[in-house]
Amino acid sequence: MFSKFFNLEKEKQDRIINAAIKEFADKGYDRASTNEIVKEAGISKGLLFHYFQNKKQLFLFIFDYCYELIIDEFYKKINLQETDFFMRMRQAIMVKVEMLAIYPDIFKFIQEVFLEESPEIKVEFDKKKAELTHINIEKAYEGIDFSKFREDVDLKKMIKMISWTFEKMSDEALYKAKLSPTHDIDYQKIQVEAEEYFEVMIKCFYK
Repeated sequence: MFSKFFNLEKEKQDRIINAAIKEFADKGYDRASTNEIVKEAGISKGLLFHYFQNKKQLFLFIFDYCYELIIDEFYKKINLQETDFFMRMRQAIMVKVEMLAIYPDIFKFIQEVFLEESPEIKVEFDKKKAELTHINIEKAYEGIDFSKFREDVDLKKMIKMISWTFEKMSDEALYKAKLSPTHDIDYQKIQVEAEEYFEVMIKCFYK
């Protein structure tokens, strides 16, 4: 679908992508202006719509681009040979904090996507986010040594309880960010809070 765009020289691709990330991250979907994007990228509006039919298609493309970049980098950094469930989860949080420092604009954009309420894209993005979450949870648990968990409690229920706890933490962090003027998430605070939960869960769920 985007073959014309990918035929552009890399420098021009990067200018368009970076301009779009900045505009969508700063203003959200509804308030983002394609006029500002083309101005920042140094191209004409006609050229932008030659590659992307409309703002929604551009937004979808930018989301997929950012998500794939982050996921690819994430799995390069995380040690999937680590079989301990909680050690794997600790790694995931530390890698995320590290990557936040490297890709602040991309994380800000993805964060805005998860806060996005625009009716034009909400249904489509809620479905996409649910699918991606399911895929990555399966990959994140690959190779885990579940024999460390207690045998007198249902394993699936334990995993669900743990997953729900950290999903709730994420939801609360996103909700607080949405209410704040800057929409910033305190990842260091999340890391400290997560460690407190790890200690409790290890005592409760491991043999």
